[in-house]
Amino acid sequence: MADRPGKGGPDNGTNYGWLYGGKAGKEPPPDATRAIPRQPRPDETRVMPTQPRPTSASRQPAPPPLAPTPGGRPPAGPGRTRGGLGSRMRRPRFWVRSVLVLFVLWFVYTAAVPFFAWTKVDKVAFEPDGDRPGDQPGTTYLLVGSDSRKGLSAEERKELSTGNATSELTDTIMLLHTGDGPDVLLSIPRDSFVEMPGFGQSKINSAYSRGGPELLVQTIENETGIRIDEYVEIGLGGVAGVVDAVGGIEVCPKEAIKDKLAGLDITKGCQEVDGTVALAYSRSRKQSAYGDLDRVQRQREVVAAIGNKVVSPWTVLNPIRWWRLNNSVPGFFGFGESTSTIDAGKWALAMTKVGGSDGLTCTMPVTDGSAETWDRDRAEVIFTAFIEDKTDLITKKQCTPTGLAGVG
Repeated sequence: MADRPGKGGPDNGTNYGWLYGGKAGKEPPPDATRAIPRQPRPDETRVMPTQPRPTSASRQPAPPPLAPTPGGRPPAGPGRTRGGLGSRMRRPRFWVRSVLVLFVLWFVYTAAVPFFAWTKVDKVAFEPDGDRPGDQPGTTYLLVGSDSRKGLSAEERKELSTGNATSELTDTIMLLHTGDGPDVLLSIPRDSFVEMPGFGQSKINSAYSRGGPELLVQTIENETGIRIDEYVEIGLGGVAGVVDAVGGIEVCPKEAIKDKLAGLDITKGCQEVDGTVALAYSRSRKQSAYGDLDRVQRQREVVAAIGNKVVSPWTVLNPIRWWRLNNSVPGFFGFGESTSTIDAGKWALAMTKVGGSDGLTCTMPVTDGSAETWDRDRAEVIFTAFIEDKTDLITKKQCTPTGLAGVG
């Protein structure tokens, strides 16, 4: 067997034919080992051209927004981030902060409105000169309901049936005592005959027109020995304004009353009334069996009803009602020069309590069904209770709704 090149056989360097395409035993062609030149590719070193950025005119339109999922929430998509407004509103912390902010705003508003109204309230000089009773425990307020038409237009006077525009008598005179014992509201009939400094025996309601609040305070202090610490005055329009501001009040007349002079026509039984009717109800006296003694009862009833509405949570929570209530005070209410906003607040709170189980409401004890003469024996017990701040000693014998002994 002949030796094959590459298989261990003899190889004398002449048998290359099979490798270079020739025949065995022949010499390789002259260029058998010549390197084949490499042909360069035409684009081998060419730099690829850059593509220009599309202009606004040639820019492709943005893809349409993804449709919402059946649950109503927008689907996640390219560029959509988490934590948007909807996500924040679903967090408990968001609602806690929101409620806290609303509470702070409500608190500031509730506190600011009375102070704003207070800046417009009239301040009244009421303390008389000369000798006065010394300081006494507790606080005694004098509440005067003047029939002054100040601040009322001719149309309003007609609507409220107030009559003479120049009248300045005191239709309502009340003493309110607050202290360690029960709060007591004592009505003084307007026709009470008293000793008036400089004028002798006169009806007490004329003191205001003769010498203003100072003479009225002096007369009461001289007759009772009670020191007047604070003074509150309300005009006719004030009653109607406050009642309307709190959304009306409930009154419960024991009988139907038709009083043309006061502008009142009301049926028997409990019913809601507006400011105009409430004012007429508190002023009427001509059609009552006891005249002014019945009227002071209705006045206290109206005051207590207003107080119940004032302390109602809805009055404070309703910003509109709160605004109307506080802004009904300026123009129709006056407070003593030394009265602060805190003193006024204490008075308002006490007025809400006297109509309930925490207080007493009385009419000055009078004799023989007359509103002109005080029953001094029974009255002195009340005066002493005010002076010594021992109102818990007042009994039903001294404190009656009409001022008459044993007559409610």
